[in-house]
Amino acid sequence: MLLLLGLVVGRDGADPIRAFGRLRALRSGPLDARHLAVVINAEDPLSERIGSLYSATRAIPANQVLRVRFAPGASEISPQRFLAIRRQLLRQTPSHVQVYALAWSAPYRVGCQSITSAISLGIDPGWCAEGCRLTRPNPYYSRGDVARPWDSLRIRPSMLLAASSEAEARSLIARGKAADGTAPAGTVYLMSTSDYKRNARQGLFARAVSMISPSLRVELLQQDALRNRSDVLGYFTGLKAVEAISSNRFLPGAVADHLTSLGGQLTDSSQMSAIRWLEAGATASYGTVVEPCNFTSKFPDPGLLFTYYRRGDTVIEAYWRSVAMPGQGIFIGEPLARPWPSRH
Repeated sequence: MLLLLGLVVGRDGADPIRAFGRLRALRSGPLDARHLAVVINAEDPLSERIGSLYSATRAIPANQVLRVRFAPGASEISPQRFLAIRRQLLRQTPSHVQVYALAWSAPYRVGCQSITSAISLGIDPGWCAEGCRLTRPNPYYSRGDVARPWDSLRIRPSMLLAASSEAEARSLIARGKAADGTAPAGTVYLMSTSDYKRNARQGLFARAVSMISPSLRVELLQQDALRNRSDVLGYFTGLKAVEAISSNRFLPGAVADHLTSLGGQLTDSSQMSAIRWLEAGATASYGTVVEPCNFTSKFPDPGLLFTYYRRGDTVIEAYWRSVAMPGQGIFIGEPLARPWPSRH
């Protein structure tokens, strides 16, 4: 193996032993900035600014700042156009990269899939559903043993750095960075609402409480809105729109999402967009881009999410591990936020 490596790197005059050491370092330890590629839409000035800001803040290596081109602004990109973009992206991506940060809010959809599932998992009818049907399972779901998803599963989880302005993006990125290593003493709020259709995750809450506590404080509340709390670390609910979210203080690294049909239609939803959570102060969120029906498997499991987050995973790892069927769902936020030290 060392001889083969020497043949490859020797052409550039590199020291093969040193290169081998760097390769071993990339394959060990926690997932971090060394393993993330930022993807910028070169046709979109806001995407350029967000991507450049994030790359500088997280010290992303220059060869991991990648550019693709498509018309900005539209909520959807056709599968045909997307396939060409994804092929180009895969060619550009260094082999050690495990996850992507996508520096835009739109497009958020590719046909019947979210753009994060399409980037990460590829285009396949199995990730979609016409009517109330289940979809293909996430190979990364509940896989706490997988430290490198690309190396082990040939998927690269992705998350949108979703923001409506440079100022919002700057705030989001700062919160994610500020969360690192803080071990926040906040509360995870599990809301059982009056909307019986969207309250489907209530059945997961008792297990979530047992999984999350006592290492974190958890409150299970039977009400539609949380108001004036100063310690929000997690907020999981089910409503078409959630009132008063900005009255709360979200700690750096906080995650929040609401189970509803179209929360992942980030820029033009008839329901509350998941971006509202980021604007209120959360660091990551999730929503679906097409009608998923209220299958809990298509939404984050709070117990799993915080089990992995609390053990020291980044938020992109924890969120992706918590959704059994993510084909129709979109992940948004600052992917490298890591409030607790990694146990890797």
